[in-house]
Amino acid sequence: MREKVRIFLPEEQINERIAEIAKQISSDYAGRSVHLICVLKGSVFFMCELAKRITVPVSMDFMSVSSYGSDTKSSGVVRIVKDLDEPLDGKDVLIIEDIIDSGRTLSYLIEILGKRNPRSLRLCTLLDKPERRVTDVAVDYTCFNIPDEFVVGYGLDYAQRYRNLPFIGIVEFLED
Repeated sequence: MREKVRIFLPEEQINERIAEIAKQISSDYAGRSVHLICVLKGSVFFMCELAKRITVPVSMDFMSVSSYGSDTKSSGVVRIVKDLDEPLDGKDVLIIEDIIDSGRTLSYLIEILGKRNPRSLRLCTLLDKPERRVTDVAVDYTCFNIPDEFVVGYGLDYAQRYRNLPFIGIVEFLED
């Protein structure tokens, strides 16, 4: 089976929305610094673009969790692949995610990071699929709500491909 990627959100639209979200984050954290936690690998592109536009002091750390493997649907089993390098005690933490689907991964992540004594803990996502939610997750900053389509680009992948696309595309599977 082959796949084709159709543009869903063009690069210009993504950049405009990231700038808007960064302005809101900068306002909400005025007078403080914010510690960004990038959920690898997909969120790298989004976090870098967002961080460049945030005007308050920013620090960063990286965490890798997985619930997909190489499938197009979440397995429901969350595992930590790479943990944080620094403690969160007393920090204003903002988790940066590429996409929230079922909510299982983020619910788990929020629970374990909340036990590490951050001053505050919020969530920012590039994409949200609220109709796929099976676990409630409070999302503080959302760039785009999207329909239940399998998307790639701007850091999101299908079997480790398409991350480098500068847009968000929908994967269409074609018969050979």
